[in-house]
Amino acid sequence: MFSNMGEKALEAALTEEGRSAFITQNEKFIISCASRFTRRYITKSDDEWSIALIAFSNAMDTYEADKGNFQSYARLLIERRLTDYIRSQARFSDEQMTEPYVFEGNVDEDGENSAYQLHIVRATSTTDENPIRDEIVALNEILADYDISFMDLTSCSPKAAKTKSACCEAVNYLSKTAELVEKMRSTRLFPIKNIAENTKVPRKILERHRKYIIAAVEIICNDFPLLQEYIK
Repeated sequence: MFSNMGEKALEAALTEEGRSAFITQNEKFIISCASRFTRRYITKSDDEWSIALIAFSNAMDTYEADKGNFQSYARLLIERRLTDYIRSQARFSDEQMTEPYVFEGNVDEDGENSAYQLHIVRATSTTDENPIRDEIVALNEILADYDISFMDLTSCSPKAAKTKSACCEAVNYLSKTAELVEKMRSTRLFPIKNIAENTKVPRKILERHRKYIIAAVEIICNDFPLLQEYIK
């Protein structure tokens, strides 16, 4: 049997007037779902409101009794749509940074990208099957041979745009030079001299961000498709 609210949602979806009225009755619920997910108060002027509204309307069209309580189902759809939105925003933002501490379950609630950080925390939460956490564990094992930990990347990650560009050039050069990568792995020595001579990256930047560059190269050169998405 459909829940009472589920029946009302399906009935309201039959007409535009009914849909509009039902959505108006549940505006507080929609805003609450979006605000809770993003951890900030959402207003009707925010993009997240529009996304949550569309998801709620879609829930009215697709709800079935075996999908449980209507509100729980609608909340699930809202969170899925918001997750997709946050991913798309991150993908098209050149300045989007993901601090290593986020992968450990911590969120900077005062940060500008707190919603994106929260998405990552949820994506990497401990579950029976969690591919990205498995990648982090595997990467940590590789970095341990260089006496580097995943959390070290917080302090050595480039912040300024110019430094990011320089590190990117170094990572690209090293990751595409197979013999250098193999030598680095066998000796555990970072080829600063070779990189400096073959790129325009200052030696000072290479020394300061050695751990970050090594980690990025190992991510690119190994089977870590999810982490590769984050470092792009």
